[in-house]
Formats: sequence, C-alpha cells, structure tokens
Amino acid sequence: MTGNRLHDPMTSRRRFLASTLAVTGGALWGWMPTSNWAHEDLQPHFMPRAKRVIWLFQSGGPSQIDLFDPKPHLNAHHGEELPASIRMGQRLTAMSGNQSTLPLAGSPFEFSAHGESRQQMSDLLPHTAAIADKLCIIRSLHTEAINHDPAITFVQTGSEIAGRPSIGAWLSYGLGASNSDLPASIAMVTQNKGGQPLYARLWGSGFLPSEHQGIQFRSGKNPVLYLNDPDGMSRKMRRRMLDALKDLHEIQAERNGGDGIDSANVRNELAWRMQTSVPEATDLSDEPDEIFEMYGPDSRKPGSYAANCILARRLAERNVRFVQLFHQGWDQHGSLPGGIRTQCRETDQPSAALITDLERRGLLEDTLVVWGGEFGRTNYSQGKLTPQGFGRDHHPLCFSIWMAGGGIKPGLTYGSTDDLGYNITENPVHVHDLQATILHLLGIDHERLTYHFQGRRYRLTDVHGKVVKALL
Repeated sequence: MTGNRLHDPMTSRRRFLASTLAVTGGALWGWMPTSNWAHEDLQPHFMPRAKRVIWLFQSGGPSQIDLFDPKPHLNAHHGEELPASIRMGQRLTAMSGNQSTLPLAGSPFEFSAHGESRQQMSDLLPHTAAIADKLCIIRSLHTEAINHDPAITFVQTGSEIAGRPSIGAWLSYGLGASNSDLPASIAMVTQNKGGQPLYARLWGSGFLPSEHQGIQFRSGKNPVLYLNDPDGMSRKMRRRMLDALKDLHEIQAERNGGDGIDSANVRNELAWRMQTSVPEATDLSDEPDEIFEMYGPDSRKPGSYAANCILARRLAERNVRFVQLFHQGWDQHGSLPGGIRTQCRETDQPSAALITDLERRGLLEDTLVVWGGEFGRTNYSQGKLTPQGFGRDHHPLCFSIWMAGGGIKPGLTYGSTDDLGYNITENPVHVHDLQATILHLLGIDHERLTYHFQGRRYRLTDVHGKVVKALL
C-alpha cells in the first residue's frame, strides 16, 4: 500500500504545499532534499531548526546515578534496604527480583558543577564536563521496557515489538536524503566491544519501502558490504548492466504493476553512486593530526568509537540526514565501578570532541546530537554489595541523556528524580516525547508523518507523545 508522508485528512498535498510556501515565502527551497526519490510532498511541516541528527547510542543502559544525576542522600543511606514506599511494588527484572535484599548503592564517584550553567557531572566525564554549557541534560526520561531487546527496539522504532521502521527510516521517508550520493540513514557499531547484541532491524525500514533502510558502515577496506564490483567487471560494464536492468524493470512494471520496482531502481542507482562517494567519505587519511589528538588516543584505530565520531562529523559535512553510532558495553550488572570507567574512557573525549568539532565548522547550529541508552540503572545493588564492587540492574523508571545543537536549549538540566534516584518527581519525558521532539526539530509534526499499512496509519510515536517545548 502506498503511504502519505505528511498525512493531514483536512489538507490535500497540493494545498499543503501551497500553504507552506505562502507562509515561508519560499525560504525552505534552499533546504530541500536533492535525493533522486524526492516528491512534491517531501516538505517539512514548518521551518526546521536542525537539518541532520547524530545519535551517540550507548547500548546497555548507562548508570545515570554515576554520571549525571548526583544523589548525596543515596550515598548517606548506602547499604540500607530500598524502602518499600519508594519502590511501590514496581516490577523488577528476573535478575534481581528474587534477591532477598535490595541494598542501596551510592555512587563511588565525585560530582561537581561545571560551566556557567553549573551542570552536575561525575568525575568520570572530564571532557564532557568541559562542554557543559553546550548541553541539555534530561534527567527524567522513562520507558515501559525493562529488558534490552524491547527497550532498544522501542527507542529506535517506537514499539517494543520488532518490525516497525527505525527513526532514521522515518526521516528518510518523510524528508528524503540531503545528499543523493549517500544513504539518508547510516549506522556504525564500535568494533570488538561485545555486550548486548545489536540487530540490523534497529536501523531497518520495517514496512516502509526498502530504499529508506539505514546502511551499516564498517571499518576496513569495504565499509559497505557487497558494494564493490566483482573481479572482472569494469565501471562501464556495471553501468550498462544497471541500464539494462532498469529497462527490464520498466517492462515488468507495464505488465504486472510497479510495486517494488521504483524502490529497486532507487537502491541500484544509489549503490552505483556510493561506489565513489563511500570510499571518499570514509577515508580519514586527509584528517590533520590535530583532529586525531582532539578525539583521543583511540581515534586512529579503525572501528573504534573515537574513529566513528570523526566519521560522523565527515558525514554531517556531507549532509547525511541521520547518523547513529552504537557503542556496546554499558550493561554493568556486576563490577560496575571498573566497567563504567572503561566505557567513559572510550566515549567521553570523542563525544565532547565531536561537539567542539561541529561547532568550529559551523555545523552544530543545525546538527542535533543525542547521547544516551535504552534505560538507566537501579539505585540498589544487583547481587552482593561489597567495598570492592557492585552491579546495578536495569531501571526504566528514570534515566538521563544529553542533547546538543540543532535548536536544543544549551546549559539546561531538565526534570528531576527523588532523593534516592528511583522515581521521577518533576517533568517526566517519555521515549515518545523524545521522538516527537526530535522530529519537531527537523520540521516534522510527529502526528502527521504516517504510513498506511495493514489497515491503519502508523507513526513513529504510535498513539501518544508530545513535543517538550521547554527543551527548545
């Protein structure tokens, strides 16, 4: 079935286009996608504040209590039992739900205020602390999902059940690509990290046409699998083959209808252009030493988080709509103090460098950067609480992320949690609210970006969600 990107039952596409141009005086035309699949309805609903997104996804669930949400009261009651009045019977995972005791675990890390905004961060994040005034920290994010697969699927697709389009696919579908030689949505996974598994469906197209699926870039000689021509095939031969295949597709479409034919042609032509554009974009050899020093000691290692941050900036320079970096290893059920130190060592400096680098190049203003995972960690210890170490279980009721650039209010800490860091006390932000706000910054009304599938209209935020205007 066909979809309507910007569905409004009261307004036809032509009327919407006309009204948009009347309001903006044509100002949006310079921002329009140049993709070869652009249609007349690929228009933002209103003037966007951001043109692109870089999402630094910390897979596994970073501990907000040890990074962004200091709890001196929790430290004062370290080792005591979690009060029943705080938990209020809320469900726990099977990993700690059968514990006979749930001892409170204060953070072993020191917190301090940074910048003119006095943003609170732990000493695990010295580089991020140095850019505190550029960040908007949300302490009150929450989700329904309590286990990794449904939680990360929920953040990426708006549903805990696999099969829906990813947020990058929705943006590709709604706005098209800004660079016709590269995919609208690109994913990168830090190499050799282990941790919770990641799946291609997290950047897939779901039931949207397949040209909107994200493409994974890898380190090494072949950043995109199966992109290179086989031995013995010249560039000229490939071009002739694609032209002949397009002719065959057109004949098939005349005979049997065109379902899937246009998408196949779009994919083939994009792959043809990517054979030139991908090697150029992913070659870091022209980056000066200063850049590698800025991003840290891992930045010269292909496939590292730091190297992928540099590549994310290069893709932003080339106007890729949506870039996502997945960094695994935050699932610290045990030995948290040592494990979280390693994670921060790998991610703190490159994340901060990316913000600084984008700002220096004039890109931060219209690039939205998001840092965070699928849920948070508990204020109590999973397993035995010892002086040498402890773990934290999954906690969906409150967790922290930060955002920067792209129309987000800098230097803001939004939302709050109780003194023990278990429940939200002010300004809750649901995952659908976060998704709605990201779409809003890109000029999209999240209730109107829909696709008709199996009898109803779907959207990223499904049946609820609101823009958090205080963050803008």
